[in-house]
Amino acid sequence: MATAEKKSLHRSLGPVQLTLLGVGAIIGTGIFVLTAAAAQKAGPGMMWSFAIAGFVCAVAALCYSELAAMVPVSGSAYTYTYAVVGETLAWMVGWALILEYAVAASAVSVGWSGYFMGLLKSLTGFELPAALSAGPGWSLSGPDFSHGIINVPAIVVALSVTLLLMRGTKESATFNAILVAIKVAALTMFVILTIPAINGEHFAPFTPNGWFGPAGTSGLGVVGAAASIFFAYVGFDAVSTAAEETKNPQRNVPIGLIGSLALCTVFYLLVAAGAIGAIGAQPTALGVQPGSAEFAAQCSALLQQGQTPLVCSNEALAHVLRAINYSWAGDLIGLAANLALPSVILMMLYGQTRIFFVMARDGLLPEKLATVHPKWKTPHIVTMITGVFVAIAAALLPVGQLADISNSGTLFAFFMVSLAVLILRVRDPKRVRPFRTPIVWVVAPISALGCVVLFFNLPTEAMLVLPIWGILGLAIYFAYGYRKSHVGRGIVDTHEDDADIPAPPGTLN
Repeated sequence: MATAEKKSLHRSLGPVQLTLLGVGAIIGTGIFVLTAAAAQKAGPGMMWSFAIAGFVCAVAALCYSELAAMVPVSGSAYTYTYAVVGETLAWMVGWALILEYAVAASAVSVGWSGYFMGLLKSLTGFELPAALSAGPGWSLSGPDFSHGIINVPAIVVALSVTLLLMRGTKESATFNAILVAIKVAALTMFVILTIPAINGEHFAPFTPNGWFGPAGTSGLGVVGAAASIFFAYVGFDAVSTAAEETKNPQRNVPIGLIGSLALCTVFYLLVAAGAIGAIGAQPTALGVQPGSAEFAAQCSALLQQGQTPLVCSNEALAHVLRAINYSWAGDLIGLAANLALPSVILMMLYGQTRIFFVMARDGLLPEKLATVHPKWKTPHIVTMITGVFVAIAAALLPVGQLADISNSGTLFAFFMVSLAVLILRVRDPKRVRPFRTPIVWVVAPISALGCVVLFFNLPTEAMLVLPIWGILGLAIYFAYGYRKSHVGRGIVDTHEDDADIPAPPGTLN
């Protein structure tokens, strides 16, 4: 904190701006796209899924708030873990955050692709061949290229945003506020048009796949859908990443975190009720995982029969409105998604760049990666590498599986933050805490337990990604970071006060 105070970043954000920043980061592909995947997993029971995921995020946000108020510097969960439990676990959290930010950017790119192609078809009748507008279906047995090969629009948007970031484009306060307004207006219109069309019969059976899915399956049922829908809430921690630009962070960061989360939860429940009630949300077949080759085959068969169920849509909310004869509104939703989702990709890539910078600052990654371009004044090397990785993942994986992979890293980071709060309460009970997590010995364990339960209700493939990714990360750490660490080498000076450090996600200029 002492070195952070040397930085030239101006503290200018108040609680309203922080809440808008949080809403802007949270509302994205999760609600616009994953509604369809959630319906396949839980049917109408996805309303419980939204509530469960929102609750876990709320208790995690309370833990985040205490640490963010105590350590109002950049790096989010990585910085908090570093300060409390040390470098090795901090490296693991930072490595897991790559899954949160970079893979999430890939998921948003795929979500944007679905809405872009839907809007293009609605307005002009043109559509790309399926082989060029979707990646293959995936399962543990490997890829299935019969329903898609490569998602070209997702590649285009991912690389376009990467190029903008390399050239130095940043979100302004006005631009961010406009995009938030567009997303909120789009969801409000959806709720207003669908609530009157609700048919109570569409809510039965309410939990066709049960609470934990049929026996022998993973990632299905109400809790399985909650593990996926968790992605729809991720982004609130971007508020804590902006703590260095916040006026009175001890008060305003908790307000921004919890306020944005509460606002989005209300929207999500209303949107879910409207989608279910208007056209129904029953799975195509019980026990079938979205994104799998079997699911792709089921949807293909239904489309050939002239049916277009919600679970098969790549543009869920626009699809619902078109199905109840509001084609114009469906096009507006599609337009809103096309305008707003690239800003979420921008936010995620900004966040990834900031995490890499903080890790390189601590000597855990080569500082060459954080080289700043002499003309653009941006970390062009690490931005380019991240952008190419994001584009490749977006080209080859469906949005639901990308979201699940991203969730595995995010849940680990949130789990560590929950433990860090408790460890610090024991280790340093007298330290000033401008914001104290209420009944912390209940809230933090619930947060940690909630993260564990959701993780073990992800699909098997997504659960396997985290330990494999973690082993790779530890190998890199012991091969490079352990020897080059500033702490390990006794280097006290850091780069906190460098003028050319890039802005954190959503910096308001």
